[in-house]
Amino acid sequence: MRPNVLLVVLDSVRARNTSLHGHVDETTPFLTSFADDATWYTQARAPAATSLTSHASIFTGLSVPEHGLTATDRSLEPGHSVFERLREDGYRTGVFSENTWITEVDVGLNRGFDEVVGPQNLPFPDAVDPRGFVADAGRGDYAGYVRESLASDAPVRSLLNGVAIKLAYDYPALLPDALRSRARGDTYVDAFIRWIEGADGDGGGGDSGGGDGTGPSEVPWAACINLMDAHIPYEPPAEHDRWGGKRARAIQDDLDEQKWEFAGGQRPWWQKRALEGLYDGAIRQTDAVVADLVDRLRERGLYDDTLVVVTADHGEGFGERSHVRPDVRIAEHNVGIHDVLTHVPLLVKRPGQESGERVDDLVSLSAFPAAVERVRDGGDASNENSPDRPLFVRDGPVVSTAVGLDEAKRRRAAPYVDDLTPYTATSRAVYERGDDGRVRKYVTWRDAAKTVEIPDPETSFVAADTDEGRVDAAFEGLTDAGVTGEGTAVDDLDGETKRHLEDLGYV
Repeated sequence: MRPNVLLVVLDSVRARNTSLHGHVDETTPFLTSFADDATWYTQARAPAATSLTSHASIFTGLSVPEHGLTATDRSLEPGHSVFERLREDGYRTGVFSENTWITEVDVGLNRGFDEVVGPQNLPFPDAVDPRGFVADAGRGDYAGYVRESLASDAPVRSLLNGVAIKLAYDYPALLPDALRSRARGDTYVDAFIRWIEGADGDGGGGDSGGGDGTGPSEVPWAACINLMDAHIPYEPPAEHDRWGGKRARAIQDDLDEQKWEFAGGQRPWWQKRALEGLYDGAIRQTDAVVADLVDRLRERGLYDDTLVVVTADHGEGFGERSHVRPDVRIAEHNVGIHDVLTHVPLLVKRPGQESGERVDDLVSLSAFPAAVERVRDGGDASNENSPDRPLFVRDGPVVSTAVGLDEAKRRRAAPYVDDLTPYTATSRAVYERGDDGRVRKYVTWRDAAKTVEIPDPETSFVAADTDEGRVDAAFEGLTDAGVTGEGTAVDDLDGETKRHLEDLGYV
């Protein structure tokens, strides 16, 4: 029987703030215990510091210079996502997330999935979802939506859903705050569980089974669940808000911009640091969601037969100083490759794995497709000479790329920051682990180059004002692979999608 594949992305969770990696706040009790059963990669690096670019690398196995998917004006061409290949191989595929980059925006990342469950902030989730109706019938068929609503089991609630989405598209300022808030991660875990059980029909993937009460299908599945609980704004529920509290929430509620108000000097940096307590609570909430997810896999007898990969697409900044850009501090995420943005947790449980393992080699999240292929083919080895090689350890450099602000992001930042020069050039980094076990990052930005020592997740410092030519050497062979085509300009996105990306700080 072919193994199932589950990729769980803890959006915006940096390694430094997980108790798994030694953080003082107990943010990840489950992940710490999960390491007893899984392989813990202590030195995993994200390929980039934004959801779009990082997910593109995770799905394709390509670095940012190779795939070039950095904004809405490009779109991944068919056939390059690991989830597309799994679907062609007979897998049912699904993606579940509030993050519209992988569910709704036309950048090609959702192309490999039969089932796509995006933002769930409808007033009545159990009624007709107008977004699904539009996907099938196209926009503008209002009479058709009214007929479908009236024929449903919840006609009034379905019609109200339609009104809410219409407001979101055309008059977002009129939308009540309650309908603009984020659905918690357990909403997407619930949707995922319904999907693997076949309770929602065939999920778009053919013979899924289970719809007649006979239980889950024997057809293997592959899914991505992206949990946004630790993404801005940080809104941990009371049981997990152990380190933030009312004063931190008041600071967050008073912000117009989570990033540029601080970068532009309109807000003091201590306020950004104060939000870290809320962030820790949000990570604790995310950890609880993953714990519930794994428990539910175990209850259904699916855990042992599933490749489970738990990681993050990037981290987050709370005022840490850049090592290479003069006078710049890291606020939130996007432009930059500071280790608070690229060092992420990575736990991998192979099918049938019964004991934990610690791997201190540097690895990139772009190794995910190769890891899936090796497990699907029934072996852990990347070649016959290394039969015990961990799944994510690969030959070649571990690199990260931070692309400068595009035009849409410049427009967003300009009212706050007079000089955008520090944010408009691409930064590149290559990571190496020396014989002494210490991690070194060689980084370049414009004409500047540095060697950064990283002795532990909470410490990094400039060791030399040169990269010794290592960045150019590492990136020399990373050229455009021709996997993207023309996409959609930001200004041409539909109103709801653009608003959602604006709420997340991406445009």
